[in-house]
Amino acid sequence: MNKPFNNQTLKSVWTTLKPWVSGVAIILVLKFTGALSGISFVTQSALMKAGVFNFDPAETIAPDSFDYDFNLKDIHGNSVDFNYFKGKVIFLNLWATWCGPCRVEMPSIHNLYNSVDKEKIVFVMLSLDTQENHHKIVKYIEDKGFTFPVYTPAGYLPKHLQVPTIPTTFIISKDGKVKTKKVGTANYDTDKFRAYLKELAAEE
Repeated sequence: MNKPFNNQTLKSVWTTLKPWVSGVAIILVLKFTGALSGISFVTQSALMKAGVFNFDPAETIAPDSFDYDFNLKDIHGNSVDFNYFKGKVIFLNLWATWCGPCRVEMPSIHNLYNSVDKEKIVFVMLSLDTQENHHKIVKYIEDKGFTFPVYTPAGYLPKHLQVPTIPTTFIISKDGKVKTKKVGTANYDTDKFRAYLKELAAEE
């Protein structure tokens, strides 16, 4: 007697939940395939606040040696030898002013930058804007009030940094190993990720 009622109830529940389940499934698929880069800035910002983009430090890769032998230019045009950063944990983010997903994650990176020991953890925000658009980099950073160090390539970039998609973020350990590589937008302003960087900085 109760079977039809139960089936009808299940159908009703499924009808109610189906749009939500489908929406979550689509977001997860887009996130892990990188297709979220095509979604609007506003939508991505909302998803960021909802915690969808929280970066899990467990998403690590097989450690690979990083090539330090190249130069950058700081935002004022001064040459910087990347070897200068050896012996410290490096948060290296590839971005550009024209990249919407890059702009979405910038505030979380800035909050992270303001909350870590900068003597042990250095930030390299490497813009891939063309030299002709250098003024756009300066204006964007000034308008947003970001204070983390911003650089541009000074010619050759090592193989690790020749990426097809931005944003791409690398975490490099003190001994020169690429510990983490994250492709796509992420929220780095979490206690879990701060603890991860602190652990790397404490390693001998």
